[in-house]
Amino acid sequence: MSLRSKSSEAPIWIYPKQDPAWVKEIIDEFNIHPVTAQVLASRRFDDLDEIHDFLYAKLPDLHDPDLFLDMDKAVARVLKAMENKEKILIYGDNDVDGITGTTLLTEFFEYLGVPVFSYISNHIALNQSHILDALSYATSKECSLLITVDCGITDPSETKDAADRNIDIIVTDHHEPTARLPHCIATLNPKVQGSTYPNREITGVGVAFKLAHAISNELVEQGKISTGKIDLKRYLDLVALGTIADMGQLLGENRIFVRYGLRQLRKTKRIGLAKLCLLSDVHLSEITPLEIASKVAPRINSLGRIADPNKGVKILLCRDPHDAEILAKELENHNQERQNIERKDSDDIENLLTAHPEILHEKGIVIHSNKWHPGIIPILTARIAKHYNRPTLVIAIEDGIGKGSMRTISEFPLLPTLKENSDLLLNFGGHDFAAGLMIEENNIEKFKQQFIKSVNRTLKDQDIRPKLQLDAKISFADLNYDFMESLHLLEPFGNGNPVPVFYSDVKQIWPPKVVGKSHLKLYFDQNGMFE
Repeated sequence: MSLRSKSSEAPIWIYPKQDPAWVKEIIDEFNIHPVTAQVLASRRFDDLDEIHDFLYAKLPDLHDPDLFLDMDKAVARVLKAMENKEKILIYGDNDVDGITGTTLLTEFFEYLGVPVFSYISNHIALNQSHILDALSYATSKECSLLITVDCGITDPSETKDAADRNIDIIVTDHHEPTARLPHCIATLNPKVQGSTYPNREITGVGVAFKLAHAISNELVEQGKISTGKIDLKRYLDLVALGTIADMGQLLGENRIFVRYGLRQLRKTKRIGLAKLCLLSDVHLSEITPLEIASKVAPRINSLGRIADPNKGVKILLCRDPHDAEILAKELENHNQERQNIERKDSDDIENLLTAHPEILHEKGIVIHSNKWHPGIIPILTARIAKHYNRPTLVIAIEDGIGKGSMRTISEFPLLPTLKENSDLLLNFGGHDFAAGLMIEENNIEKFKQQFIKSVNRTLKDQDIRPKLQLDAKISFADLNYDFMESLHLLEPFGNGNPVPVFYSDVKQIWPPKVVGKSHLKLYFDQNGMFE
């Protein structure tokens, strides 16, 4: 079965929850189209205030950054650095979330006149000491404060080396912590034990934004800057870009970030980003989350997969049109190279699964090879997991060390199994539905057995059947201007708030017609109305 084709197994249709009285209450309260009201009911909204916040939440509804544990310590240490004119290093993960968060804090401190450097570690080599790389860079630049973005929470042993170098660390991250927290001045993470921050699903760039927000508030309160000195809205384009790329749930605070961030993106003054969008065939004035996820993010991510991710920060900060043009073309070339590598590795995996059909007899998939590029496997893992609707682990081996990428389905969270078998791993990180690991080659088979055993014990046959969640029944008569206007209230669509799926009772009146290479035109009748 080709990974580039659709699964032959028909999905199970999951029909929407029916509660006519509740749907009528939603219609009466918000004066919205009945089909849109049904979508809200189907998505388990059961409180009018909750629906109001979902539909109409605004920037003032963002959570107070001081709700983060350790935010006061982080802000105090940053202000001390500013007062003493210390140099600060912003160290980020090598994906879009880390790159946008690093760009945000670098630009923020530059605007305040703080001596700041940025560094994105290159994870292509199977190398455990990413923070040690950053500490070496910080030492070379004489930085005495290092702020991580989208990383650091799973590196408790590595951060200890900072004290020997007289470097303080502030960790900002959103991944699940391990048993021990890193040795640092402050840890900003909504998932640490005892967290008081309401948005557990905030991404790395979102946490970085919160740090900037808290610093701004304190500077204003101390009278060091005027209220209008910093317009934090200027950074929301970066927050939206990183949140969408990292599959942040577009609910609650993340939804506000992306809604207002898209407005900033559509009028962005980031020349490098504008050039990149032009090469990606994306019109900035009409950019959507889907275009960010499918066209813009992969081009930035290509740097972290096969090239130098620091150029991602460079293009987002670039203010020179000539330099922006060069960087955008370079990213485009890297993306094409990434696509070629991805195609080759995808074909190899397809051949492997064809030659060993017994792999698909299990409810989970674990495959490994020394032929695959470690920077490409996250893309392939996500594709395989979605195609076969199974928890999936793909491992690329290099010099006796395996780098693994994991994706799963809602019925099987990953972290419990990773924690249970942590003695077999060099390290791991991520969250319940997307994670990564490092493992010695001679431990792969044992971990595979434990993982498959856990998956088979947990999942039922029905769990691995593909499913189609239906949001509402619709008739041709509903397809009008009022309905479309009402549907816009549910935007932006993305992870956690997908584009609604509708169903209808119709009769096919003529045979379908193929249009172009990949489109099918259908002819339906419903009570005398034709579509």
